[in-house]
Amino acid sequence: MNFFTYLMHLAGSGAIAYYSAAQIRDNKTRPDVLARFQLAESGSVPFLTALSDRAAAEGDTWLAEKLTKHAADETRHGQIFAHALKQLNKQVIDFKSQPQPKSQNKSQQRSPFFAIYYEGYAQEQLKPAVIDWDVFMASTYILELDASKDFARMANVLPDDDSTARNLKIGMLSIAQDETGHAAYLYEAMTRRMSANQVQNLIDEWRTRKVNALLAMVGGILQRNGDTRSLVQDGAPSEADSELVVA
Repeated sequence: MNFFTYLMHLAGSGAIAYYSAAQIRDNKTRPDVLARFQLAESGSVPFLTALSDRAAAEGDTWLAEKLTKHAADETRHGQIFAHALKQLNKQVIDFKSQPQPKSQNKSQQRSPFFAIYYEGYAQEQLKPAVIDWDVFMASTYILELDASKDFARMANVLPDDDSTARNLKIGMLSIAQDETGHAAYLYEAMTRRMSANQVQNLIDEWRTRKVNALLAMVGGILQRNGDTRSLVQDGAPSEADSELVVA
């Protein structure tokens, strides 16, 4: 990563860190933050499970086992965020029941962040059955490495004098540890397939992609003045399960 990219990485990461911390600390915006995380973590499970099956079929049992654990971790992460929403008497909107605009096509549905992050790759090329292993490992390594820091940072701005926020903090710190472990196995997976120089070059490429995607994301947030579509609806109040289980 060259010096300019490094500076842009610091600027973009700093801006997103400040925005994310403010969003999760504010009781009004926290539910939507949790909903986004729940959808992202739970949504990755089928992809990782399919990749695990593919690795097993290709004879890489080590990678298959790592991916199986990764999928199990993401399932638990989704449950943590769902539980946190439940404690706020909220739940993720059932988008399948929501009417979709007739003019919306697949390219419009794709996340602007990921459209830039995976620029040059068609969605068909990113499916678990065909995705290049190097692309998966390097791109996911960057995301997991950064997520481990992001979750820890957001957890640490949550107040300790509120039991609901304190439970969420414990859960998010646990998630951050998992993400660190995911980044570690992905890095090892790359070193099993290529030289140290090749690994570094691949990481630099995807770091640059992340920087570009992040800066575009910051620009989008500024244009919307922080306004985003709500992802939550009121849920049924419940006094049960007051403690967040992270084990």
